[in-house]
Amino acid sequence: MNVLVTGGAGYIGSIVTEHLLEREHKVIVLDNLQQGHKEAVLSPAEFVLGDICDAKTLDWIFRHFSVGAVMHMAADTLVAASVTDPKRYFHTNLVGGVSLLNAMLEHDVKRIIFSSSAAVYGEPQTTPIEEVHPKEPTNSYGASKLMFETVLEWYRKAYGIECISLRYFCAAGATDLLGEDHHPETHLIPNVLKVAFKNDSAVSVFGTDYPTKDGSCVRDFIHVADVARAHLSSLEKADRLSGNAYNLGNGEGYSVLEVIKVAEKVVCGSIPVKFRDHRAGDPVTLIASSKRAAEELGWRPQFPELETIMQSAWRWHKDHPCGYRQ
Repeated sequence: MNVLVTGGAGYIGSIVTEHLLEREHKVIVLDNLQQGHKEAVLSPAEFVLGDICDAKTLDWIFRHFSVGAVMHMAADTLVAASVTDPKRYFHTNLVGGVSLLNAMLEHDVKRIIFSSSAAVYGEPQTTPIEEVHPKEPTNSYGASKLMFETVLEWYRKAYGIECISLRYFCAAGATDLLGEDHHPETHLIPNVLKVAFKNDSAVSVFGTDYPTKDGSCVRDFIHVADVARAHLSSLEKADRLSGNAYNLGNGEGYSVLEVIKVAEKVVCGSIPVKFRDHRAGDPVTLIASSKRAAEELGWRPQFPELETIMQSAWRWHKDHPCGYRQ
């Protein structure tokens, strides 16, 4: 099948592309390289420099490559910036998504797997979070993802679009070929490893008096390769599971301080910490229930251990000390 991966030069999109190529799909990557890296697009995937908001580019892709399905990963994702600049997030994540759907309809492409986010839930009312949890996003990033899920449902009902949304929490780790290289970097594990490489002097820990076992926030980390596997499983089963949303996670949380301890074990050295005040809007605990994904998608994480996730990230960063820029 010819699969279009929007945002396929980004961290998760590139690894989804890698898994599609391993399954012998033909992959077309559309990315504006705002956060992605052309070097992360593996051969023989076709790369198109462009934006999902550009209807002419979308039309050309669907005409030229006879696309059979779409993996929609493209998005603006920085949560803090989404609070101060919401128009950018609604433009890319919502308007751009609708533009993509309209191009699909124009060319009779009826299958899309949407890379959504756990940010659709907002502050958790119960733990672990299930798919039926109330949706009350606390920033425009989460709101834009939730709005596009709603749009997908209307397109499913009206036009027969086959769609699945995947909501995940903290994707981390790397494959042998591809890893995480953001500018700026906002994710915990690569920032911890930056300190191990002496690129930063200390890891910032925001808050030490949360009601957790060590006072730091708790998050559900999932290996990026497991996230990619869930996308492929969804692609294969979208005809009978269309309209569903699935959480992806380990079902077990790790505190920020536990993550740092595991990193120290993996890198065989100490990692200095700088304690800072709470950040506004940081939930205490985010843990996903992936029971539905297990039962319906047949998906379970193959690499649930935090140490395994950390080791894969450490190996990639050692091999790519300057990220893709080298």
